[in-house]
Amino acid sequence: MPLDPVDLTAALIRCPSVTPIEGGALELLDKTLTEAGFACTRVDRNGTPNLFARWGDKAAPRTLGFNGHTDVVPVGDEASWTCDPFGGEIKDGKLWGRGATDMKSGVAAFVAAACDYATQTQPKDTAIIITITGDEEGDATDGTIALLDFMDATGEVMTDCIVGEPTCPNTMGEMMKIGRRGSITGYFTARGTQGHVAYPQQTNNPVPVLASLMAELSAHSLDQGTEHFDPSNLEVTTFDVGNAATNVVPAQAQSTVNIRFNDAHSGASLSDWMRAKAKTATERTGIEIDVEFQISGESFLTPPGAFVDLVANAVAKETGVTPILSTTGGTSDARFIKNHCPVVEFGLVGKTMHKVDEHVEVEHINALKTVYSRLMRDYFA
Repeated sequence: MPLDPVDLTAALIRCPSVTPIEGGALELLDKTLTEAGFACTRVDRNGTPNLFARWGDKAAPRTLGFNGHTDVVPVGDEASWTCDPFGGEIKDGKLWGRGATDMKSGVAAFVAAACDYATQTQPKDTAIIITITGDEEGDATDGTIALLDFMDATGEVMTDCIVGEPTCPNTMGEMMKIGRRGSITGYFTARGTQGHVAYPQQTNNPVPVLASLMAELSAHSLDQGTEHFDPSNLEVTTFDVGNAATNVVPAQAQSTVNIRFNDAHSGASLSDWMRAKAKTATERTGIEIDVEFQISGESFLTPPGAFVDLVANAVAKETGVTPILSTTGGTSDARFIKNHCPVVEFGLVGKTMHKVDEHVEVEHINALKTVYSRLMRDYFA
C-alpha cells in the first residue's frame, strides 16, 4: 500500500524536534524506512542526531541520494499561533505546524516516494541513499557533514543527490536550485584610546574610523553578477560601542558584515579584501582594526546538464510548470553535498517557513511525492 506523505508529515510535526532535540522524528523515519527494506544507521555526533539509510546494493552502477533535515526553529510566542505548533492539524486544505514547510513535508515526500519505489518496484542494479540530519537549523557542524564523513569512512557513495528544501517562491514547481551563493561574516574590532570628550587631544576615537570603513565596504560594488548568479551583496549587520556615557570617548567599537557572494569570489579572496581595507584604515588613522572571519559556505553550481534536465523534466511533467533554474536564497546543506556529488534542490512553496502559523498545502505534499517518484523512475530507467 502506498505510503501517505501527508500522514507522515503530520506525524513528524508532532515530534517537537527543535534544534538540536531529536524529538522522536528520526526514530519515526528509522522505523518507516526499515519496514520498507532500508538498512538504517544512526550517525549521531557530538549530540547531533543523524540518520543514514540505504536501499539496494553498494555495487549498483548509480545511487540516487535524498537529503533533508527534521530539526526546526523555535516556535516563538506560542500564544500567537492559531494552531498547536506541534499538533499536525489539517484544516482548510492545509497542514499546520512548525516544520510543515521547512522541511518535514519535503522529508516525508521523498521518504514516501523512496519507500514505495523500494517495496513496489523492486528493480535490480539500483540504489537509494537517504541522509537526514537534526542540525540544519543550528550550527550545521555535526549534521550533514557528519553523515558525509560516515559515508566516506564506509565507502558509501551517492552518484547524484536531491535536497528537499522548499524552493518555490509562490507557485508549486516554479523554481529549483542548481547552486547557492557563498556566505562569509566579518567581525571587526576597532581599538582606540579612551578619554574625556573635553580633551580630544588625549583620545583616539575608534567610532568614526570604523563607521567610515563600514561605509566604504558597503558602498563598494563587488561585481555585476555572473551567468547563473545575481550580484554579490555586502550588508553591515551590527555596529556596537557599548558606551553608556555621553562624555567619554570609547576605547573600542565593533561591527559585523555579511556577504552573500557568487562564483566570481571565494571566501579567501573576500577575506583578503576586507583585511586589506582594515589595514589601510589602521595605517591612515592609527586606530588598530582587527577582523576575524567565519565562512559558512562557498558558492557552488551544478551546471545545467543531464541530471539538472532530469529533475526539471520531472517537475514539469508532474506540476505542469517549467521550473526556473535558480541560485538565489540563503545557504542549505547542499553546500556540503556538492563536495561529494552533483546536487540539486527542489521542494515546496516556502512562503510560511519560520513564521507563526507555518503551514503547507496538502495537495502540494502529494504533488511533491509524485515529482520524486517520477524522478526515481526516470533516473533508473
